[in-house]
Amino acid sequence: MTEEMVMSIGSEAIKTIIYLAGPMLIAAMVIGILVSVLQAITQINESTLTFIPKMVAILIVLVVMAPWMLEVLQQYTINILSSAGEWVR
Repeated sequence: MTEEMVMSIGSEAIKTIIYLAGPMLIAAMVIGILVSVLQAITQINESTLTFIPKMVAILIVLVVMAPWMLEVLQQYTINILSSAGEWVR
């Protein structure tokens, strides 16, 4: 196994992680900003107020995006396992 192979495996793993976690992180960030603006407008400074909306948003995104996420993870796994024979040589 060469250094190029290790770097390509690592970069593909990081890309896959970003693709899978990105939609949930973006949803949590958007909800967090909206709740923060709402708190600033109403002057309600409760730190636990953002927790439940973020969790609901993440759950909704996870349910909606689950088929796509499974497809991306399946393709990554197939690519890794199909190229395992080249790594042994």
